[in-house]
Amino acid sequence: MSRLKARFEALGAQGRTALIPYVTAGDPQPNVTVPLMHAMVDAGADIIELGVPFSDPMADGPVIQRASERALEHHTSLRDVLEMVRTFRDRDQETPVVLMGYLNPIEIMGYEAFAQAAADAGVDGALTVDIPPEEAEDVLPLFNAQGLDAIFLLAPNSTPERIRRICSSASGFVYYVSLKGVTGASHLNLGEVAAKLAEIREHTDLPIGVGFGIKDAETAAKVGGLADAVVVGSALVNQVEALADEPEAIAPAVAAILAEMRAAMDKAI
Repeated sequence: MSRLKARFEALGAQGRTALIPYVTAGDPQPNVTVPLMHAMVDAGADIIELGVPFSDPMADGPVIQRASERALEHHTSLRDVLEMVRTFRDRDQETPVVLMGYLNPIEIMGYEAFAQAAADAGVDGALTVDIPPEEAEDVLPLFNAQGLDAIFLLAPNSTPERIRRICSSASGFVYYVSLKGVTGASHLNLGEVAAKLAEIREHTDLPIGVGFGIKDAETAAKVGGLADAVVVGSALVNQVEALADEPEAIAPAVAAILAEMRAAMDKAI
């Protein structure tokens, strides 16, 4: 059983919602990332979404764009990110890790080489923003062969046909982008989220994570009452940016935000 499946089943048995923090690997410098990953787990993270720095992160707003820029200043590559996961696995063999990124670095490495290297490093899934299911037919068998879950995005304007298509290709979980726009956007409408999740659940038994627009503990708790997972990114990366000149303070500050969210989510059960 994959780590993702095992983690969601364990949380489901407890009646709890997964908390999935996102941070960009190598931001603000490479030696911060692995200690930050461990601190997030200690604070209540159930799954880690680790961003692979990219020069043109089209789905991301200014906050995460700047995070990629800071990481790329240190030449953080896809291979460096995989090595960070490998180092994380020295202490943590249980927490699932999903890479979030874009096609170019994977294509340069080669799909098969990436799938094998990711699995060897201890990666559990990959969310590649610019590989839609129609263009993943050659990729999915390579991921499946290595036990690597393929995470796909759904949006507020996804049609029933599109939902069926994506859900038929997805594994691990489905990621619902709760807002039209980029990461860091606002104006989350919980009624619209609930309605869309109900529609998606008609087409899949996979867990559904909700991200974009989750800025604080109150929002995390409300979304946690609707979804199987709450994904929080920009709120954490904002904190990383604010403390970029004090790297030793980053892990405690991010952990404090996550601990507050975890407590609010559990209290809302």
